[in-house]
Formats: sequence, structure tokens, C-alpha cells
Amino acid sequence: MFDIASSELLLVVLVALLVIGPKDLPKALRFVGKWVGKARGVAAHFRSGFDEMVRQSELEELEKKWKAENERIMRAHPADPRADVIGDDPAPHIAENPVDTSPTETAAKT
Repeated sequence: MFDIASSELLLVVLVALLVIGPKDLPKALRFVGKWVGKARGVAAHFRSGFDEMVRQSELEELEKKWKAENERIMRAHPADPRADVIGDDPAPHIAENPVDTSPTETAAKT
């Protein structure tokens, strides 16, 4: 994240030790650690909110694509309004087996 070399970190620690003093340095480090933790928490919360917004945007885009594709398919293959009426099948299928015989009886006959 921050490109800090070990020599630079050692210099920061020495300056902090001289400015703050050895007695108050642990308190200062706890204070800094607490604020860094809070900053990370806020960043994680922001990132999760942003990811949720991106996910919602992608879902809306996919729904639009699916709706457009569905409309294209429905235009290409319109439904036959007579298909819903029972007994008005435009292409009646002739059954090979009689209705009252089971498949095992039919297999036994052949």
C-alpha cells in the first residue's frame, strides 16, 4: 500500500521516540492503531456499499438484456392463439398405441 522501506520506517520510529518519548510511546501507538482500525472499517464499509451498487447495476443491465432477448424471441415465434383451446390442435398427433393399453402390453404384442 505505502511503499515504505525499512530504513524509512526506522527513521520514523526514532523521530517518534525522540518527540513523544519512551514513556508515552505505547499510548501513542495504541491511539494510532485504534484510528487506523477505524479507518480500515470505514474503507471496508464503503467498499462493500460500492460493490453492492455495482452488483445492482449489473443485475439491472442483465434484466434489460434478457427482456430484449425475450421480446425478440416472442416476435420471431409468436404464440398460436388457437393452441390454448382444447380439441382445436392444428396438427393432431396420431398415437401409435391405443390409449387403453399399457406400454408393456404393447411391447408384448410386437
